[in-house]
Amino acid sequence: MPESASSPAARTWVQAGTPAYHRISGALFLAGFATFSLLYCVQPVLPEFAAHFGLGAAGSSLALSVSTGCLAAAIFVAGALSEGRDKRRLMFASMALAALCNLLAAVAPTWGLLLAARALEGVVLGGVPAVAMAYLADEIHPRGLGFSMGLYIGGTAFGGMAGRIGMSALADQFGWRVAMATIGVLGLLAALGFVSLLPRSSGAAVAGPRRALGVQFHLAAWMEHLRTPGLPLLFLSGFALMGVFVSLFNYAGFRLALPPYNLNQTQIGLVFSVYLFGMLASPTAGALADRLGRAPVLVGGVALMAAGVLLTLVAPLLWVIGGIAVLTFGFFVAHAVASGWVGQLAHQYKGHASSLYLLAYYLGSSVLGSAGGWFWEHGRWPALVAFSLVLLAGALAMALRLRRRTPI
Repeated sequence: MPESASSPAARTWVQAGTPAYHRISGALFLAGFATFSLLYCVQPVLPEFAAHFGLGAAGSSLALSVSTGCLAAAIFVAGALSEGRDKRRLMFASMALAALCNLLAAVAPTWGLLLAARALEGVVLGGVPAVAMAYLADEIHPRGLGFSMGLYIGGTAFGGMAGRIGMSALADQFGWRVAMATIGVLGLLAALGFVSLLPRSSGAAVAGPRRALGVQFHLAAWMEHLRTPGLPLLFLSGFALMGVFVSLFNYAGFRLALPPYNLNQTQIGLVFSVYLFGMLASPTAGALADRLGRAPVLVGGVALMAAGVLLTLVAPLLWVIGGIAVLTFGFFVAHAVASGWVGQLAHQYKGHASSLYLLAYYLGSSVLGSAGGWFWEHGRWPALVAFSLVLLAGALAMALRLRRRTPI
């Protein structure tokens, strides 16, 4: 493994409860909010895209899939390039540029140009998630990392909810173009709030002059993480869990717009208020993992996801919404634990480890999210549920294996 650029003994940790800890937590909450509100604002209006541009369900889902696919590739690079660089500046630039791309998508006259703007948005957003995880793992003392990581994930939950609900309500009143532009403006404001709150990295201060990191360095770092016990299972878990979550949310709108529900866009958007459960689940799961260990909490999160998926098969609307709520709670429990665990198992070069986890995570969103459209088009909701349960069975097996093999 390449020699570390800084000595752990020289690091100045940010302790839980300090003013710096609260500023970091607030700034990273805004980063999570901006990233997920911009990324997933298109999800509730996929049926609108299908009608406006003459597309099928799977085709309209490309508005999300191209963004998450490009994000996955960009994260892979950004997490590695963040080593030894100003993470604060990188995250701010990424948030601001992504918001501008959302504004471009809002005025795109053709489906192809809209997809191009959304793809570029995914590319520039790559500078936020992996870098944010690496920043927290570098700056926060390990005893407080679980809660701070959970709070960041809670910000992504709030952003996902606000983006979806706001998009639905605004699209009903003013059309999807005005709605997308509004989300873009909010993303710019979040970026300004972020850069005003986040302190400069103490890790950068102790690292000394930045040295050039070549291709061989990055390859060695990635390969070391792939050989680290437990990390490959966490990467695969992220792929499966995110694929299930996005697939169910992508096509829930199509299902709820059909009989016997016949919900309009605003009503469908309100279903996404179940993201409140994610906001509660993430910091709670992180704190529990700090106390009880990560493996049992991860197993519980995956089991809750499976229970929620099964509940959506029950026809009454309240049961469907309840199932989506349980699925959401379980997902954010599992994701908060897995993402924090990556930072713990990666003893150095955490940006590389985060990039591998989030590469798998967003590939799950892109590849499995689009694959879910095939199951919806060929077997409707029961086929989509079966597809999801197979993925969750694999994720549960990996979580149980992690429980036996890793000490944390």
